[in-house]
Amino acid sequence: MTISNNSITGTLSKMRNLLAGDNTFTDLATVDYQIPIGEQLVPLNTLIGSTIRLHFTGQIFCSNCGRKTKKSFSQGHCYPCFKKLASCDMCIMKPETCHFDQGTCREPEWAEQFCFQPHYVYLANSSGVKVGITRGTQIPTRWMDQGAIQALPIMKVSTRLLSGLVEVIIAEHVSDKTNWRKMLKNEVETLDLCAIRDELLRTCDPQLQALKAEYDKKLDTDSMQWLKEQPIDIHYPVKVYPTKVSSFNFDKNPTVEGVLMGIKGQYLLFDTGVINIRKFSAYEVELNWE
Repeated sequence: MTISNNSITGTLSKMRNLLAGDNTFTDLATVDYQIPIGEQLVPLNTLIGSTIRLHFTGQIFCSNCGRKTKKSFSQGHCYPCFKKLASCDMCIMKPETCHFDQGTCREPEWAEQFCFQPHYVYLANSSGVKVGITRGTQIPTRWMDQGAIQALPIMKVSTRLLSGLVEVIIAEHVSDKTNWRKMLKNEVETLDLCAIRDELLRTCDPQLQALKAEYDKKLDTDSMQWLKEQPIDIHYPVKVYPTKVSSFNFDKNPTVEGVLMGIKGQYLLFDTGVINIRKFSAYEVELNWE
């Protein structure tokens, strides 16, 4: 990593975000962003309105082992790490497919720390209501990463697998994905998430109760808890939202430049287009600003 006046070179990682009243379900606040370049954290909110240039040097270094790789897999890994790490397995994206009990987990000790801990099922409003899951340590980071303007935890469950099974049940009635273009255009209306929660839980109650009975017995614990939290409202540091979304891709064009108009989710919004920073984790870039 190299640093000079208004210029830093190093590998990208997903943006850090912080909300006033972090980890509490409080009134609205604006997200504060920092972008990691190597070991340096660059504050971004103060750069909104400035001209920013990101140039990909052509080098990618695995975010796990540090080796140089020609291609990034699973957001910043070399191929050997992608194939080896449990965090890169499909069950991370689809926790209902967890295969720990079959003895085929890539890293059982890691899974015991990551998967066998309480998870939350939540509703979020990024481009309309969606259901999702997250660990407690990722609240509210997960919601900010998705660009949600509202979020509401609705259930607490004892394992990651169980959170995935609950999500599948609820996803029969609402989406489990974000329309990223609508999210970036801010084409989203405020919703009554508490009313939506109550209706969904009533509709899904027979399936959820059956699942709870099965896992209470299997895990010998109270495996699922229904929550009565209030929604959290989130504001993003954006001066102007794009009316048309054009995305940058370092693999096609190594240079991204423009006036930074705002930040939402893991996207930088320029007057010239948008870029998903998380997608290019482990890419070495030179960042300049004026």
